[in-house]
Amino acid sequence: MYKKIVAFTVAVVTMVACTTVPITGRRQLSLVPESVMQQQSYAAYDQVISESKISRDAQATAMVKRVGQRIQGAVERYMAQNGLQGELQGFDWEFNLIDDPQVNAWAMAGGKTAVYTGILPIAKNETGLAVVMGHEIAHAIAKHGSERMSQQLAQQFGGQTLSALAGTQPGAATNLVMSVYGVGSQLGLLKYGRTQESEADRLGLIFMAMAGYNPEEAVSFWKRMEAESGGQAPPEFLSTHPSAGTRQAALQKHMPEALQYYKAR
Repeated sequence: MYKKIVAFTVAVVTMVACTTVPITGRRQLSLVPESVMQQQSYAAYDQVISESKISRDAQATAMVKRVGQRIQGAVERYMAQNGLQGELQGFDWEFNLIDDPQVNAWAMAGGKTAVYTGILPIAKNETGLAVVMGHEIAHAIAKHGSERMSQQLAQQFGGQTLSALAGTQPGAATNLVMSVYGVGSQLGLLKYGRTQESEADRLGLIFMAMAGYNPEEAVSFWKRMEAESGGQAPPEFLSTHPSAGTRQAALQKHMPEALQYYKAR
């Protein structure tokens, strides 16, 4: 009986608590106001930064901040040009390089972004890093973290709000924030579902192109990521992520759109 009640609750919540992804127009489950998501993300981000070893490599750190700020500017211009500047309300951008061999990077709600030194050899250069950061920031702009959070709240906590969970189970709320952004996960760039990954690929191309980075580098980057994982991926129909071939084909499909925004610096 309890399982039936939970299933019914989840179904009702899923039907009524929806919003639209900025730019793409896709409908997504939304149980978490962006202001609450930002508040929880900022606290989680501060915790991660305080507990991590921040890189002392001045050159690499400067590159991360430079790429982040250029993509930030591109996002702000894009949103303003499309009448979506309100979607960035409350953003408090930050870019840090964590000295850790994990092949990982992520961006939380509000633009709080972290890159791990382990991904820099795969990025190879500033343009490769722009692929990484453009993709991760696109996840934040499309509110994929909030969408995953909402799905988890509906499935695991009966649809209760994040604020309520934080009030009764603060540890669970923090862990949930960490998990939806893949904090601490190896190959963190592959953590979202197929639809979210495809959206981030498309938007990431646009943002990096507007920032003055050649979006065509994205195909080469993802080939290097595939090589890093050893090609050990399950068949696409068993995976929540696009296969390497599907992803590269989609990138090529979206390339003409992205190149319209590209002006080399």
